[in-house]
Amino acid sequence: MDTLAQARAETDSLFRLVRPGSMYERPIPERHRIIFYLGHLEAFDWNLLSHALGLRPLDEGLDRLFAFGIDPPPGELPQDQPSDWPAVEEVERYCRRVREAVDGVAIPEELMHVAVEHRLMHAETFAYILHQLAYDGKVGAGGQEPGAGRPDWRMCDVPAGTARLGKSRGEGFGWDNEFDACVVDVPAFAIGRHKVTNGDYLEFVRQGAAAPFFWAERGGEWFYRGMWRETPLPLDWPVYVTHDEATAYARWRGMRLPSEAEWHRAACGSSVSRNVDFASWDPIGVDEGNAGIEQMIGNGWEWTSTVFAPFPGFAPMPFYENYSAPFFDGQHFVLKGASPRTARCFLRASFRNWFRPSYPYLYATFRLVES
Repeated sequence: MDTLAQARAETDSLFRLVRPGSMYERPIPERHRIIFYLGHLEAFDWNLLSHALGLRPLDEGLDRLFAFGIDPPPGELPQDQPSDWPAVEEVERYCRRVREAVDGVAIPEELMHVAVEHRLMHAETFAYILHQLAYDGKVGAGGQEPGAGRPDWRMCDVPAGTARLGKSRGEGFGWDNEFDACVVDVPAFAIGRHKVTNGDYLEFVRQGAAAPFFWAERGGEWFYRGMWRETPLPLDWPVYVTHDEATAYARWRGMRLPSEAEWHRAACGSSVSRNVDFASWDPIGVDEGNAGIEQMIGNGWEWTSTVFAPFPGFAPMPFYENYSAPFFDGQHFVLKGASPRTARCFLRASFRNWFRPSYPYLYATFRLVES
């Protein structure tokens, strides 16, 4: 099976988890309704290829309707109604037509990379959207079992040295914000061996901090709102938080978040979690018994203190000019690593994720640093 077919199979499996009566739900207020994503993945492929290869529109109305996702500023929510969207059957017919058309053209290698990785990005985006869909609106079961308790707190020393960020032209496919490679001097620092856990963060909440979005309180007890069910708060799992919450916790502990360059220094030679590449729907314990700094990649993206900005030599993709540039606005922060729902192709060191600091729906964790 080729890479595009594999990516299609991954996203197709996600839509089968949605009960028919939930296709017009909007589980996350800031995002589109589920029906949008059903059409968007195919519309993106067709719009990308038709623009780059000079092909005629397939269905101008639907090509345009499903063209773009949204990243609204805080407080500005979409106002569309379910009746504003086509019927599921019409969208499914459109998707079949697009796939037939796409499969009938020779796709240049770079555009194939874009189509596949865009789809797999949405496999993760759609996963956290589905996470917020009511349990009776989706089909599925399971989840990870909580461990026995959180690991002992420990910091690991990272010596001074250099960090290579991004990649150079000719080193294979990358999105525009991954170029050009640059080398940064990094002073010595210490970083947490583990991601901050629910158990660690619970102490902060008991001191008066607000609870993270993925937590729920029932009768004086704390629970984690998993993909398929609520479980008693697993103290050894990484805590999913916003950048604002991570920064506040770090300040409370008298420490800080790592910069993007520091994260790279710490990640060099560290272990990769087994909880990555669609391995599970929920986290696992942060301690897998490996030597050194654990789980820098997998089991939750990691917030950095670095504002998302271009590297020297940045140039937008000519066929996708708005992939990165609109987000160089000083209002998004870089995340590194990967979550349980991150595809393997994104585990390359140069890949950068980014989001607003108050966005609560991500599978985003953090660890602490001290100079």
